[in-house]
Amino acid sequence: MIDVTVRDEVALITLDRPDKLNALTAAMRTDLAAAVREHGRNSRGIVVTGTGRAFSSGEDINQAVGRSLVDEVELFHDMTRAVLETRVPVVGAINGLAVGGAAEWTLCFDARIGTPAAEYFLPENHLGLSISNAAGYLLPRLVGGRALRLVLDSTRMSAADALALGLLDEIVAQEALVAAAIARVHRWSAPGTATAVHLALLRPPLAEVERAFAAETEAAKQVEASGLAQEGMSRFLNRPRS
Repeated sequence: MIDVTVRDEVALITLDRPDKLNALTAAMRTDLAAAVREHGRNSRGIVVTGTGRAFSSGEDINQAVGRSLVDEVELFHDMTRAVLETRVPVVGAINGLAVGGAAEWTLCFDARIGTPAAEYFLPENHLGLSISNAAGYLLPRLVGGRALRLVLDSTRMSAADALALGLLDEIVAQEALVAAAIARVHRWSAPGTATAVHLALLRPPLAEVERAFAAETEAAKQVEASGLAQEGMSRFLNRPRS
């Protein structure tokens, strides 16, 4: 489900469920937070990528039906918390489609490098779901006042659009993606750099992120209690397939 290797002193975390577009089960989200915490202590940095044509299609909705939406959202929150607690650079190597909670997880990364096939898709609003990963706080930090429109429109963005908005920092060829992400970590963690202190100074303050988590947990309670969430997931699962 996830694969972790160490390459040139950098932990490479790969979402490895390509037949399901790397959809994130509850167990995978728990494992991702644990892997980030472990390698955030003993590596020069972390690179996160996906296998196949998607970075990740987000929450595994097939598994989520009937589960507590609050529990599902809080597993995403802990993935973001784990990244922000590290003292090493965390770089996303966005190889393809990044959807929902998986796309929102990348908002806390220190850099996001994509390929021409990378896409960002925030479908929650039209599924009756609520955003997570402190996206209510982190998305406006990256895209400013456009954040509300991106969420309300359930926007799907090409790599070029994501680059223009600030969701991606760079676009490279698919075959160069992981190497480019590792090179970014090496550049930022070279001997003599003060990267650890600047991560602490310039990353989103964890106290602000925790407030966003709390607000998003409350939002999840609201859409769950209203029935919107289960209706939306059922609509998604029963949609016509071409």
